[in-house]
Amino acid sequence: MKRILVGIGTAAGAFALAACGTSTAAAPAPAAAAPVAQAPARGASGGGVAPASAGTPRCTTADLEVLLGKPAEKNDAPGQFDIPLTYRNTTNHTCGLYGVPGVDLAGPDDATFGPVYHLPRVDNGVKYNEVPAGTTASATITVLTPAEGGASWTPTKLTTIPPGQTSALTVKWPSDLPVLRQDAATHPGSYVNGILADPA
Repeated sequence: MKRILVGIGTAAGAFALAACGTSTAAAPAPAAAAPVAQAPARGASGGGVAPASAGTPRCTTADLEVLLGKPAEKNDAPGQFDIPLTYRNTTNHTCGLYGVPGVDLAGPDDATFGPVYHLPRVDNGVKYNEVPAGTTASATITVLTPAEGGASWTPTKLTTIPPGQTSALTVKWPSDLPVLRQDAATHPGSYVNGILADPA
């Protein structure tokens, strides 16, 4: 009888250890423990640009020049315009460009909000992509213009910080495009979208 009890106890212990080992292996790692560069999203590059490999460094501010495209009014939202914010890789090497850039519009000193409009960010771009030398990737800036007869504020320049960087690039703002200041709004009509890979 004693041998039978010992055998049952040993089998139960082995089963508990096996179950514990399985649980540990299946537990997901914390999100912060896996850098974005080590977990590219499948098919995230879009536009015919292949996802960057884990060893591809991010594009630095010094690697890039910035260009603003022509504003286009949205068909389904009169008074709201989309403006392409395009980054060109000016180096002779490939770099990764993904995420949502920081964008500030600078202009006249507004009595309520001051001279700088910090645009909120919408993380709706590709998760990971690489930009070969001489090619581009773009984010879209969406801005709401004032209603006719409303208060007008026209920026003079746009300052942008590429994702993962701390220094900025500056480009002239279209002089004929005013922006409605909504700095304190919960759902403002002006914002910057995530970066998308441009067509090859």
